[in-house]
Amino acid sequence: MTVVASFLYRDGKRIEAVPIDLAVPPQDENTFVWIGLHEPTPEEMNTLKHNFQLHPLAIEDSLNPAQVPKVDIYDSQLFVVAKTAHRVGDRIEYGVTSIFVGRNHIISVRHGSDRGHSKLRSQLEATPQTLKHGPDYVLHAILDFIVDGYLPIVQSIEDEMLDMEQQMLDAFLERDQITRIFRTRREVIRFLRVIGPMVELCGKLVNLDLPCLDPEAKPYFRDVLDHALRAEMTIVGLRDVITSVFEASNLLEQQRQGVITRQLASWAAILAVPTAVAGIYGMNFENMPELKTTYGYFVVLGAIAVLCFILYLRFKKARWL
Repeated sequence: MTVVASFLYRDGKRIEAVPIDLAVPPQDENTFVWIGLHEPTPEEMNTLKHNFQLHPLAIEDSLNPAQVPKVDIYDSQLFVVAKTAHRVGDRIEYGVTSIFVGRNHIISVRHGSDRGHSKLRSQLEATPQTLKHGPDYVLHAILDFIVDGYLPIVQSIEDEMLDMEQQMLDAFLERDQITRIFRTRREVIRFLRVIGPMVELCGKLVNLDLPCLDPEAKPYFRDVLDHALRAEMTIVGLRDVITSVFEASNLLEQQRQGVITRQLASWAAILAVPTAVAGIYGMNFENMPELKTTYGYFVVLGAIAVLCFILYLRFKKARWL
């Protein structure tokens, strides 16, 4: 079902449901229509275009799920495109919410978003003193709803990176963990490309004089801008954390390899003593007087043991073992 909700509001209170083919902008200043659609058909959008005098370019953009965040002005109406995001496994999936704002109407068109506005609509209807201010306050609520949806994604990635950091300190990272780090870093970079335009969008709503926006609503949009900036700064910090986790893992691995190399060199030096002595006495010369010594064998074994023990102590003191 593409039409999620279509209602007429007066003084912040829901009055009645309005079929989209009969919906038109009310003439009463205290009355407006709020229509919510999910992946509508071109025929439905053409109906709304005719009834609400929507611009053809805005209609075309609202049917395109690949739009980027932006704010467009068409005569006395405002057209806003916002990017939604939700996490599915290790991937971040994106959607688009297009919003048509007029003096007495607001139309939201969702593509690819799994977070509907039904709960948001119920919350606003529970506070008619806010809803009675009109479509611009509904626009703020929708944008705030979208931007607040970014924070759980950021927090989940942050928690994963903290776990990865602890695993890195405890042991070597496995191949699948390293692959996961690079995959997460790629998703974070893509996420930044979405949040950046959203910050610009919110900034325009705060700083520009736009039709259909009450100047008294500016502080509300500034609050959304603050949330978007906080999400952007957090995700930038996460990108740096992901990079540092990988770099620290490489440094620790190099350090461990260095320790193993020094240990192997130490044992090789210790074993070189009996190897050298055994090599000398392995030569088949007849004129080797010490071969006829009665206790020579035991003396040589003792000397080998003492030298090896001395080398062992020196290497252990140097922490090479």
